[in-house]
Amino acid sequence: MNVAAVLRRPASYYAASTQVTLAPTPPLAGEQRVDVCVVGGGITGCSAALHLAERGYSVALLEAGEIGHGASGRSGGQILPGLGTDIGVIEKALGHERAKAIWEMSRESVRLTAALIERHAIPCDLHWGYLHAAVKPRHVRELRNFQASMAERYGYESLHLLEGEALRERVVTDAYPAALFDAEGGHLHPLNYTLGLARAAQRAGVSIHEHSAAVAIERGEPARVSTAQGRVSADYVVIAANAYLGGLVPELGGRIMRAANYIVASEPLSEAQAAQVLPHNDALSDANFVLDYYRLSADRRLIYGGEVSYDGREPRHLQARMDAKIARLFPALKGVGIDYRWGGDVAITLNRAPDFGRLDGNLFYAQGYSGHGMSLAGLAGQLLSDAIADQAERFELFSAMPHRPFPGGRWLRTPLLVLATSFYKLRDRL
Repeated sequence: MNVAAVLRRPASYYAASTQVTLAPTPPLAGEQRVDVCVVGGGITGCSAALHLAERGYSVALLEAGEIGHGASGRSGGQILPGLGTDIGVIEKALGHERAKAIWEMSRESVRLTAALIERHAIPCDLHWGYLHAAVKPRHVRELRNFQASMAERYGYESLHLLEGEALRERVVTDAYPAALFDAEGGHLHPLNYTLGLARAAQRAGVSIHEHSAAVAIERGEPARVSTAQGRVSADYVVIAANAYLGGLVPELGGRIMRAANYIVASEPLSEAQAAQVLPHNDALSDANFVLDYYRLSADRRLIYGGEVSYDGREPRHLQARMDAKIARLFPALKGVGIDYRWGGDVAITLNRAPDFGRLDGNLFYAQGYSGHGMSLAGLAGQLLSDAIADQAERFELFSAMPHRPFPGGRWLRTPLLVLATSFYKLRDRL
């Protein structure tokens, strides 16, 4: 992992609007002995550290940069039931009953997010309401079928298809012929949420060390995690590095691919302008494979995300394309300035399902949320804590999901994925 390159990224709107202050988080120095060493200071790692400390474990958390500097603190901030893949993919691999249990846990992850926010008084602007919007007639048929299937096969009755004026009451644009409204979904300020989890973990006794990249893991009992200036010995290790895993655990690296996504934040809108965009302050994503998504911030900025890159290079004409999309969707925003532009990396798996598991008996991991981790990562942290405490049944439901490495090996995996994504981008246009 090139930590220096990560830290040179443009500052996000979230970094400019933090409301949570941590106790000191000095780089790791010297030797430390704990029950559990957590590698990664995103939502997964902070949630795991918090839940483990609340169980009475001694915990050290190592973060290569700063808490929430990865996807957890740079995302669109949408918290939604479901996974990064269609639930049908889970059902095909694991059967209906286990797929239904995983679906219910995804709903639980949203409720857990809200409970953690309330219990730890995290100021992260939580708001409910989510729209999954069709862009073309084919999507409308797919949304209708999905709504019916989820009600019939999974007992999920929270989806409501909106069309015409009913839809325009929630998103003021002519771009979408229909959308599914889900009151169980919502949005929040992702960096303040992640920092809030870290603060709660500190208060529970976790020692957090920022600017402490794990460079090697010596497996054994205990395991030893080394940084440039120190080493942690632990009975258990939790790997929560996700897109920033690098070569730390070689057998996991081939099962995920880093994908960069890009977001802009407008200048603050007036109340009248906000009412001409999302009158009920919902979050929205469209139904394309390479999707766009957006919401309003607490100070009424439009937070708009989309586009993707797998090779580490910003897509050509990115700024012009994103500006043009906003203008087409919302003519009322003509002339509104963009105050922030930034990107961040997520980890995707080949089947877009999250990859949880256990190696060598005492090394646990959770990764590959495939762009759908804001709430699920918090539950993953709780499940990791359960598994370490020998209550692994629910964790093992996820870990039973089979995962294969991306084809092409070290040199061809990225070109092959770019080629496949190009096909889906073309399909999105049809």
